[in-house]
Amino acid sequence: MNTEYVIRTFVEYFQERDHRRITGSSLLPPPGDPVLFTTSGMHPLTPYLEGSPHPLGRRLVNVQRCLRTTDLDEVGDTTHLTVFEMLGTWSLGDYEGPRSLGWGHDLLVNGFGIDPGLLHATVFGGDEHCGPDTPSLRTWEELGVPVELTTDENWWSNGPTGPCGPDSEIFVWTGDTPPQSTPTGDDRWVEVWNHVMMRHHRRDDGTLDLLPQPNVDTGLGLERLTAVLQGKRSVYETDLFEPWLRSVPPLWQLDERSLRLACDHLRSSVVVIGDGVLPSNTGRGYVLRRLARRVLTTLWRGDPSRTLGDLPEELIQHTLDHFRQPGQSGLIRDVLLDEERRFTRLLDRGRRILSQPRFSTPLTEDDYAYLHDTHGLPRDLVRGLRTGTAD
Repeated sequence: MNTEYVIRTFVEYFQERDHRRITGSSLLPPPGDPVLFTTSGMHPLTPYLEGSPHPLGRRLVNVQRCLRTTDLDEVGDTTHLTVFEMLGTWSLGDYEGPRSLGWGHDLLVNGFGIDPGLLHATVFGGDEHCGPDTPSLRTWEELGVPVELTTDENWWSNGPTGPCGPDSEIFVWTGDTPPQSTPTGDDRWVEVWNHVMMRHHRRDDGTLDLLPQPNVDTGLGLERLTAVLQGKRSVYETDLFEPWLRSVPPLWQLDERSLRLACDHLRSSVVVIGDGVLPSNTGRGYVLRRLARRVLTTLWRGDPSRTLGDLPEELIQHTLDHFRQPGQSGLIRDVLLDEERRFTRLLDRGRRILSQPRFSTPLTEDDYAYLHDTHGLPRDLVRGLRTGTAD
């Protein structure tokens, strides 16, 4: 059951239930969106979730590539990626949460063959602003799925203001023993699918208004689901990463977590460049720069002679093909190598400057300001040079 089969099965299931497939957008959110990158499938659909009619109707399905920088420090574990794909469905004022949850359960159990005894759900239990999500709780009880009630963990929002609402998350047990505890008590429960009952709009003062129409917004993590279905212990062992984990270890001898980080960040850099972003010191370009430099720092800890020039173009092309990006692997490779040269020059300059006697003692705030304003050395880079972990 490879990744393309998972995508096809998901999309066709909802098309059979009158959902129209919409084209997933790039990582770059629509104009006016304050975030740097698309972090979920709902980003391009915000106007329609707030009541504008969608040209394809009230039931939608898609596959959306996403990027999240909030999880950078967790990349390298079994479930987190920087760039990933979200399988999404939407009801724009059509059906409500119980139907969505019922379809989700049916697809996981009867479509993908997951043992229903390995499922657990979480549901919003209510707080001072909103009561418990009783319809979702009742649905799971009728389906025989155990439920854990939470508060903050099951309230979805896209920021301090805007569309929001209670959500219900579906978890799959991945342990070697029979299921134990609950999703908040044992990390062997892996979240795969979130169903958001998007009924509210939060104002600047924190108060909630009802949206013009109640919506359901769901997001299913493709890589996580694929790992579960393929019986793999991490997302890095799925067919998506097979070419990377076959080609990279012979080039660079790395421990497991460093190998995962290098593969993830390089793959993510390819996707970001493929969507038209170039390295810079601000905004989206800075995110790309940080990804590339974290890879280089990881590689150079073991061997300063390692270079991104060793990376096979086949891996770049494999990534572009999977994400259906028209970019040329050679051009992306040139961008990465240019960033490597820039980082090398910056590190050399930084080491020379920090070797001066005035910087031999612990640095003050004035020192950091001087190094940044005069020499263009960011605080994190300075700290890394002094500890040997510059990125």
